[in-house]
Amino acid sequence: MSEEFTLTQIDTYLQRLYADADSVRLEMEELARQRRFPIVGPLAGRHLDQLARMIGAQRIFELGSGYGYSALYFARAVGPAGQVHCTELDAENIRLAEMFLSEAGLWERVTYHQEEATAALARVGGTWDIIYNDIDKVGYPATIDLAYWHLRPGGLFITDNLFWHGRVFTGAADADTQGVIEFTRQLFAHSGFITSIYPARDGLAVALRL
Repeated sequence: MSEEFTLTQIDTYLQRLYADADSVRLEMEELARQRRFPIVGPLAGRHLDQLARMIGAQRIFELGSGYGYSALYFARAVGPAGQVHCTELDAENIRLAEMFLSEAGLWERVTYHQEEATAALARVGGTWDIIYNDIDKVGYPATIDLAYWHLRPGGLFITDNLFWHGRVFTGAADADTQGVIEFTRQLFAHSGFITSIYPARDGLAVALRL
């Protein structure tokens, strides 16, 4: 029996296990398919929910939020007293987020900032339980210290797309791929974090703030 298997096989197997009747999630995923809009997807989404609950997260800040797919998982995890701050430049995405998250009964837990993500975190300030990172990949390295200084000890810095659709394995020289590669190198070398990568879908980095 071969011990080799692919990420596609893993994802297909887990997708069946994770199937549920969450109508809002399914609506958001269908819109992503129609628009070819990047979302973290249900495998990583469930992991986000689990991680937030495991550390009792109440305050979460998202660097890059789109129309609120990851916020759907985080807002459920933090409970009625929790806060999820989102960042998005596109007014239409914010409108869609309000529609979807209101349908899920979660909008009152969410605050959207219509501005560049890292500038929003620097302006809002404060200490957070989780900072979730999904901005333009060329900007990834600049988020590491910013996240470190705004996380509590024991908080999590979570970043999507560490495999960057396989480009990190090919030696691609474009700025986004190099941004992901350099980010990963710096994050693993950072003395203030212990980091691992969850290998479902496109690679999700989870860094524990020491």
